[in-house]
Amino acid sequence: MSEQPQSDGTLPEPPLPVPPPSAEARKWAMLCHYAAFAWFLAPMVGNVIGPLVVWQLKREADPYIDAQGREALNFQITLSLALMVCGVLAWILIGFPLMVLVSVVGLVLTVIGGIKANEGKPWRYPFCIRLLS
Repeated sequence: MSEQPQSDGTLPEPPLPVPPPSAEARKWAMLCHYAAFAWFLAPMVGNVIGPLVVWQLKREADPYIDAQGREALNFQITLSLALMVCGVLAWILIGFPLMVLVSVVGLVLTVIGGIKANEGKPWRYPFCIRLLS
């Protein structure tokens, strides 16, 4: 599909390419994802507080940090909610295997998110409730 000419007969300007994030922005974006490992220090809250603190400190420094911080925080909130549901389901014994599965998937996706952020590639977690947009 070709572009339609404007009213004066000229074609619209192509969008400007977005410059890749700086090394500093990539480092902080990666830290937004990996700060979720604060969960090992404070279970059930550290995984949310870690990314929240990093995101709040650096979100205005670069749009890439802001976007990746929001994504990391949204995923960690979703993960916490899923683990709470698994805790409730533990009463009927299905919750324990689900809790292990959700934890492993959360760990793997968090590592992937950090790697992608360090590469400067935008990362969107699957299965994520996007509360912050």
